[in-house]
Amino acid sequence: MVDERKFFLALGARIKALRKGKGHTQEDMISLGFSARHWQQIEAGRPITLKTFLRICDTFDIQAARLIDGLDRGIYKK
Repeated sequence: MVDERKFFLALGARIKALRKGKGHTQEDMISLGFSARHWQQIEAGRPITLKTFLRICDTFDIQAARLIDGLDRGIYKK
């Protein structure tokens, strides 16, 4: 069984790295249709909906599979 908390923490970290890699601040995400508070929560690892996930993929022009590739490593509950 997947440890959802660890998965979303890893996803948030990856999204943060993607944002920074594109040269955007959290405040820049407002102009891209996200509230600052929501974006902070995403990067902090709060669970997101599929709709939000797909919006992020569209915003950064990245395939969904590429964004989550490898995030399941080491996140299984024993």
